[in-house]
Amino acid sequence: MATSEEFAWKSDLSRLEQARDALIQTDPPSLPGEGEGYRINPSLSLVVCRWRQLWRYLDDSGREVVPEEGQEFVLVYKAPGDGAIKITPASDRQLLALKLHTENLDRHAVAEEAGVDVGRVDAAVEEACASGIILAPPSKLVRSAAHYPDSGVAGWKPYLHSDYFTLQWHVTQACDLHCRHCYDRSTISPLTLEQGVNILDQFREFVLEKNVHGQVTFTGGNPLLYDHFEELYREAAKRNFSIAILGNPSSRKIVQSLQDIQALSFYQVSLEGLPEHNDSIRGAGHFDRIMEFLEILDDLSIYSMVMLTLTRENMGQVLELAGILRDKVDLFTFNRLSQTGEGAALATAEKQEYQDFLHEYLDAAKSNPTMAMKDNLINIVKAERQEKPFGGCTGFGCGAAFNFCSILPDGDMHACRKFQSPIGNVLQSSLLELYNSEAAERYRLGPSECRGCKIRPVCGGCQAVIQSSGLDITLNRDPHCFIATEETEDDG
Repeated sequence: MATSEEFAWKSDLSRLEQARDALIQTDPPSLPGEGEGYRINPSLSLVVCRWRQLWRYLDDSGREVVPEEGQEFVLVYKAPGDGAIKITPASDRQLLALKLHTENLDRHAVAEEAGVDVGRVDAAVEEACASGIILAPPSKLVRSAAHYPDSGVAGWKPYLHSDYFTLQWHVTQACDLHCRHCYDRSTISPLTLEQGVNILDQFREFVLEKNVHGQVTFTGGNPLLYDHFEELYREAAKRNFSIAILGNPSSRKIVQSLQDIQALSFYQVSLEGLPEHNDSIRGAGHFDRIMEFLEILDDLSIYSMVMLTLTRENMGQVLELAGILRDKVDLFTFNRLSQTGEGAALATAEKQEYQDFLHEYLDAAKSNPTMAMKDNLINIVKAERQEKPFGGCTGFGCGAAFNFCSILPDGDMHACRKFQSPIGNVLQSSLLELYNSEAAERYRLGPSECRGCKIRPVCGGCQAVIQSSGLDITLNRDPHCFIATEETEDDG
């Protein structure tokens, strides 16, 4: 005979089973369409139980369950997409997100009442959307029809819209290096901390309006030389942004202090080849300092990246360097040289040399997991080999002014820092206004010669290379592009 205690929790268990069974024959909920707002999953039931752990009876894990007396809120719902039935205890953040949308509350007011940063509220909503209890509208970062290929590579459609946006912020021109290929050694006065916080607020408004997640990538110069860097880093963390650094080696103490505020998404440093060549570009002892710093990043569990600027001179060193870096860095890749600033004195590879190099790089990458892909033109080789494309430079081909923009120390906004691509100034117009401007749209469109190309959504070449070669970024395709076209086939 069941005890009164057992009867009590079995009553709660029965209500959970009824909520689950009511969903079995229902269709998965549909996501909001373009122009619609967030909404609570219509299949969701919030079951208030007087006993804890009862949901484990229904999770098919086979674990022995011992009910514990005490109130527990359990979510029972059907997930969008695969339609899986979810039964899980509600976290405080999920309950906060549900209350926010049920009562149509202002996020700032909720944060103030709870005594937390508004980013905590934003994160709660993101978590609820990721779990499927709140259904999020689609990202508003969508490629124009100019990026739709006429035919060709399978699997390109996911690259027409982005769920995240990266703000690459050059907070200072100050640098402790003087590299031979530096594209800008000009002196620009940095923003005040107050102006910097204003930009972060603008960026938060932007990502909320566009329904995307925001990442701030601090760089320079050397961003750690900005007088208010730790304060600015802390303010970015308060707004629920992912944070990364493109910079030079630093001390364990400084990096740990940042990690204590919010874990870095990644820390990227640069090498330009094997030790002798690298140090001729970046200064004596630089190679060894990088290798020591990679050990610090590993000890602190920070995702590490090494970037190389590819020139004709160092192209033959890339594969050997990749071998040295294997198991010492999480990711190694390269960008082609933009022949601007002091980089104009260096030479780039010839088209055929570069084509041959990409084949060698892809072959080597098959046995070296550290080697990653970034240059958009790699997708030409992948298409030739009938391999699945990868996302290209920013995950969406050339992401200039699409899911990526740069801000200079004085607030000037560019589509990409590697070439002159001015859009406006965030101290004079909002980031959102600048993104929606005609100037930004011109960079998003890219070269007209790329339109209709079968790999356009994951390519577009490199506008920095196009411009530094003296070509027109609105018209001419990348000078290193070797994809077969009717013209090249006729010539062949």
